[in-house]
Amino acid sequence: MQMDSGAIGASLRSLRPALAGVAALGLPINLLMLTGPLFMLQIYDRVLVSGSVPTLVVLGGLAAGLFLFYGLLEGTRSRVLLRISQRFDAQLSAAGFECSVSLPQMIGRSAHRYDPIGDLEAVRRFLAGPGPAAIFDIPWMPFYLGVIYLFHPVLGFAAAGGVFVICILVGLNELFSRRPAAMARRLDMQRSATAEEGRSNGEVIAAMGMMDALKERWSLSNGDRLDKQRWTGDRANLFSTIIKTFRFLLQSAILGIGAWLVIAHEITPGIMIAASIMASRTLAPVEQAVGQWRNFVAARQGLRRLKEALETRGDEPERMALPLPRTSLNVQNLVSGPPGHTLLQDVSFSLGAGDGLGIIGPSGAGKTTLARVLVGVYPVVRGSLRLDQSDLCQWSSRQRGAFIGYLPQDIQLFSGTVAQNIARFAPSAVAKDIIQAARLADAHALISALPDGYNTQIGARGSALSRGQVQRIALARALFANPFLVVLDEPNSNLDSNGEAALTSAIRTMRDTGSIVIVVAHRPNVLVGVDNILLMESGRVRRFGPKEDVLKKVLAPVPGSVVAAQ
Repeated sequence: MQMDSGAIGASLRSLRPALAGVAALGLPINLLMLTGPLFMLQIYDRVLVSGSVPTLVVLGGLAAGLFLFYGLLEGTRSRVLLRISQRFDAQLSAAGFECSVSLPQMIGRSAHRYDPIGDLEAVRRFLAGPGPAAIFDIPWMPFYLGVIYLFHPVLGFAAAGGVFVICILVGLNELFSRRPAAMARRLDMQRSATAEEGRSNGEVIAAMGMMDALKERWSLSNGDRLDKQRWTGDRANLFSTIIKTFRFLLQSAILGIGAWLVIAHEITPGIMIAASIMASRTLAPVEQAVGQWRNFVAARQGLRRLKEALETRGDEPERMALPLPRTSLNVQNLVSGPPGHTLLQDVSFSLGAGDGLGIIGPSGAGKTTLARVLVGVYPVVRGSLRLDQSDLCQWSSRQRGAFIGYLPQDIQLFSGTVAQNIARFAPSAVAKDIIQAARLADAHALISALPDGYNTQIGARGSALSRGQVQRIALARALFANPFLVVLDEPNSNLDSNGEAALTSAIRTMRDTGSIVIVVAHRPNVLVGVDNILLMESGRVRRFGPKEDVLKKVLAPVPGSVVAAQ
């Protein structure tokens, strides 16, 4: 696995001393592996010839002690490799999680190619397994071949020929397993994505009788996946079986050649047995490595994908801490949109502290896209987005959280308590600020009515709450700590009349404290709390100005439209 610059390279470099220690353990471990062959050599050539029981006892005790020492070192090597794998995981786990969350916003649908957390687990699983130990033992093959050659050159050449054949088989295994392994990995990722889609749309599936059709679709996809896995597994098992069988054949061949040499009085019976055992030991690391080949290939491909994902995300540069904005928002000639698209063209408007803006327009006009750009989800391609004369990108994502509140269209809560969700899981959050945000969103009463109040545990997506409750708590999260810029995308989609009245009150309260509140609206009631209107069409600003002036100019006679209803 190739080292690279960046987080992965730094992590691997920090593990070099531990890996060097593991490699160093290979010296005593492989020397101790000579205990078995040499013990057999002494039994056949000394004990059986002399018939000396004391010699047998001494040799047996010495061999037992050496084997115990070998077991201690082998166990130590396994424990060190386990801790190396955990350290590697701990060093990159946070970056992998951040990458998993941020890549979809950065590169859009292309993010489905990456699974940083799964790739990191594949690397960790390989490092913790027997594969690395087998790889560290493979360089000792020439040593064993040299010892066999010292027993007799014919035995050495026979063993070397067997090793050569094994190396060819290993190369063929690598050649034929690389592509099927990558294909199987892609199908596994698609399967996980399909399962997640099913969980996310369980209500729709149940309500509209889609289960049978989706089960059939799942079965076809899963059948294709199983076919590819079977193909990959058969290839790996074929080479593993061939190598294992060849090792047995080579061991027997060495034994047969040794017997012929014994008959010719060129070696002793003890050397014959020792050479056979040593030939088997010579090929054991290769056989073990082939047995772990799928894990090795998965780890290598996972490390490559993880490297690509981290490079795609990039490291956020260190930024000097700027004062939090307090006075203005200025957007000039803004061009932006989702990754690979520029839906917004030349958007310009300015707001000051305490202003409220309602963004209206037909579906597909770019309202939600503009909301996402304002909070930093989508990058600015051209133009500028400035708060207090400083570009939004001059604040880090963590710093932006201190002055931005956001309520998205698709509201999601996290597993944890209600209080943790409102406080955005900030460990330093105090109860006073959490309750203040809940009261501002008119959510304090409903939260207090929950079984454990603010300490009530909720599942992912707020599964223990109604949609209206989820929206109230998410609104409280957006208003937590009185952010300067509050962006609400259809904040009244799940609210009743009382909830809408509370929302209007919250908007006015935030504006009174100096916040800029921007509301994306499809329903007109929420526009009561704002004083400016921005009308969008086809990604461009058609009208912007005071609410009464804009609505008079764009008042449409079409019944049911936002403007007409207003």
